[in-house]
Amino acid sequence: MKVAIFSTKKYDQESLDAANKEAGHELHYFETRLTSETCSLVKGFDAVCVFVNDSVDRTVIQAMAEGGVRLLALRSAGFNHVDLKAAKEFNITVARVPAYSPYAVAEHTLALILALNRHIHRAYNRVRERNFALDGLLGFDIYGKTIGVIGTGQIGTVFTKLMSGFGCELLGCDPNPSKDCKELGMKYVQLEEMFERSDIISLHCPLTPETHHLINGPAVSKMKDGVMLINTSRGAIVDTRALIDGLKSEKIGSVGLDVYEEEADLFFEDLSDEVIQDDVFARLLTFPNVLITGHQGFFTEEALKSIAETTLENITAFETGQGHIHKVG
Repeated sequence: MKVAIFSTKKYDQESLDAANKEAGHELHYFETRLTSETCSLVKGFDAVCVFVNDSVDRTVIQAMAEGGVRLLALRSAGFNHVDLKAAKEFNITVARVPAYSPYAVAEHTLALILALNRHIHRAYNRVRERNFALDGLLGFDIYGKTIGVIGTGQIGTVFTKLMSGFGCELLGCDPNPSKDCKELGMKYVQLEEMFERSDIISLHCPLTPETHHLINGPAVSKMKDGVMLINTSRGAIVDTRALIDGLKSEKIGSVGLDVYEEEADLFFEDLSDEVIQDDVFARLLTFPNVLITGHQGFFTEEALKSIAETTLENITAFETGQGHIHKVG
């Protein structure tokens, strides 16, 4: 199949080319994001492949259909950036990568917790300036603390296993409780109880209409004073303005983010010589107790390999009618 691949970096091309040696598809790479402004590029392709910050709305879906595209292959598990209703209407199959490496994201979540708690990012900069004072770097024992996990799918379950090893009390919130998490001693509770009791809250749920701005002003007000909040899931689960208010009031003690609700124009790009136009994000960067990474939780060798292989397998299965295609919907 002739495939247009958007939002590609060097590492994407390397992993996809390696996976394509056996599949033999015709891959065309575009660094640009797929949006309503760039959707004319899809004309003449059999399939389109996108990543998390591409915007596949109705306009883009229609352009795909008119251009001859029959398959939309996502290089992600999430599909909140796709108008699935329009895809069904225009008879475009949508496939995804349901699981690539839950360990990658879960381990990055743990890295954020450890770095925030022990102020590793601040200590690193101090030592480089030959400042060895410990003032302001006080952390706490994670042992015995209460960890709230919102979303206990594959990533949330792996994260729970990691925190179990620290000797933490585990609270979960998910409409479909995990047997593995229960066996680790996790107690499933309502969100309000989790907010009231948790020392650390980690988000691992998908972005849906129900979870959009799940963490908002009222939610923050119910949280334990000094709570640590971690989001390695999807940015729009958190209302960033409410998060900033919580930081300013010191209700929230620290924040670790690998995602941001308006990240599409920021993440995956080198903006070091530019002025950030997003005033909300710029405000976040001013807090010493906020640690932000640019959506790199998935970024391991194993995950990239798995994403590329599953993506190509989906395309091959669609083309041949043989094998399993991971359809959305």
